[in-house]
Amino acid sequence: MPVLRAEGLRKSYGAVQAVDGVDAEIGEGELVSFVGPSGCGKTTLLRMVGGFVRPDGGRILLDGRDVTRDPPNRRATAMVFQSYALFPHLSVAGNVGYAIRTRGQSRADQVARVEELLRIVRLGGLGARRPDELSGGQQQRVALARALSVRPRLLLLDEPLSNLDANLRVLMREEIKRLQRELRLTVAYVTHDQEEAMSISDRIAVMRAGRIEQIGAPSEVYQRPATEFVAGFVGTATFLEGEVARIDGASCAVRTLLGVLAVRGFRSDLGPGAHVRLVVRPEAVRVSPGEPGDGTTALAGKIVGLAYTGAVVRYWVEVGGTRLAVDLHDPGHSPQYAEGDRVSVQLPPDPPVLLADSSR
Repeated sequence: MPVLRAEGLRKSYGAVQAVDGVDAEIGEGELVSFVGPSGCGKTTLLRMVGGFVRPDGGRILLDGRDVTRDPPNRRATAMVFQSYALFPHLSVAGNVGYAIRTRGQSRADQVARVEELLRIVRLGGLGARRPDELSGGQQQRVALARALSVRPRLLLLDEPLSNLDANLRVLMREEIKRLQRELRLTVAYVTHDQEEAMSISDRIAVMRAGRIEQIGAPSEVYQRPATEFVAGFVGTATFLEGEVARIDGASCAVRTLLGVLAVRGFRSDLGPGAHVRLVVRPEAVRVSPGEPGDGTTALAGKIVGLAYTGAVVRYWVEVGGTRLAVDLHDPGHSPQYAEGDRVSVQLPPDPPVLLADSSR
């Protein structure tokens, strides 16, 4: 039995359908991220699970029990809000122990539990400080410790790292994953940052316009996107329009503006004449100096732009009127190109293949 099962959840605000018939499950000890652009319904969905928003339809089951109409304090959940929502007049220990004090434990047990939680989130010795005396990352840890104090069956995290700078976000997402594994937490995580979701999640649910377009392991969503929206939202992609020319055993030939391309591992539901889009990821394209040699499958290209980010150089290469993004890692030990350079371009032999109407 999953810890969380959402069945046909719906919520609208006037004419806006914020969540439109969502079905989802989260298993024991699993971290599932809900990602998507602003306004896709991911935070509304999380707030319905936590009891802060009442659904217009559907059911929410926690360990098989219907909690759809229960208030937050009657659910085995705890939520960490984007703003952290710490009590400014209470100390760190006071914030962490706020919910514990309402549960009838002895004073000694309360103090011991707070000290244990502060140790778990690596804030030992800071219990006497006020929230405004802490860094953003430390405040985030206090909010996590407070949520963990009630021993939730399901921890809800709503954009928990959005207020932190880039380096601290990376450190904190590693910390959240550490806590999730060590404490065997079951977590529903909302973020608009696809890289964050990819690095932290057991599974990812990509949302669009109130619905889940695809849910699966990060590698599955990235390597085998179900729709063009998923392919474009999770990572960078160039889409090549094409038509299946023929099926050759375990591969197919796709006619595109760049010529007929052989594609391995195509979809079994495709046949000759099918209109498709090939998903070309920037790290899967290979470039080399000069024009392609005779008898090769490489294409002639020209560097039309570049961006250096340290570990990666992204080039934009024009090939037959199509602009491809190409990533070269470890630029200090890779060939370097300038705008205007002529290059030979090798496309990947196994790009994801989408039906041409899959963007809907």
